[in-house]
Amino acid sequence: MRAACAAVLLMLLSAGCARAKPETPVSEPKVVAAKPSTAKPGTAKPAAPAQPARAAVPPTGARAPAPQAKSTVAAPVARTPAPAPALDLKTLTEQLKETKAIGLFTKITLKNQVDDLLDQFRAYYQGKTTLTLTQLRRSYDLLMMKVLSLLQDADQKLASAIVSSREAIWGLLADPKKFAALQA
Repeated sequence: MRAACAAVLLMLLSAGCARAKPETPVSEPKVVAAKPSTAKPGTAKPAAPAQPARAAVPPTGARAPAPQAKSTVAAPVARTPAPAPALDLKTLTEQLKETKAIGLFTKITLKNQVDDLLDQFRAYYQGKTTLTLTQLRRSYDLLMMKVLSLLQDADQKLASAIVSSREAIWGLLADPKKFAALQA
């Protein structure tokens, strides 16, 4: 995937650097003004009609500008991976435990942060906190971004699955009945 992106970037840069041959400048046609007549009125000959100016013709040795050559290299088609199926919480927990993209101490820290967030939701539903659902959503989003930043390079498949599951997980946490069922 990175190689394809690098190839596309390289092709775009090289296409932007290509130069066409400068065209041969064509001189502007000269307009000749008619001279005012110095003859006496009444004796003047009728003036010849003004002839239109001709376009300048390039010298016989000059070449006409060459047409631009069309590129024969087809641009690579960017393939976007199909979105991963949404994960349930149990599967997500197992995959996070098994991934090698996150170290042991980071996994422990993440588990503690998830537990703290779940405690905040419990307190919210029991009416024991002044936190709002908007504040809980902000905490949830920050935690998800942290997890995704840890996974994005080393375990892209799991990161993609988390992205596709993000709203479904939030739906479980934000609904009091579904949250109570998770705790049972």
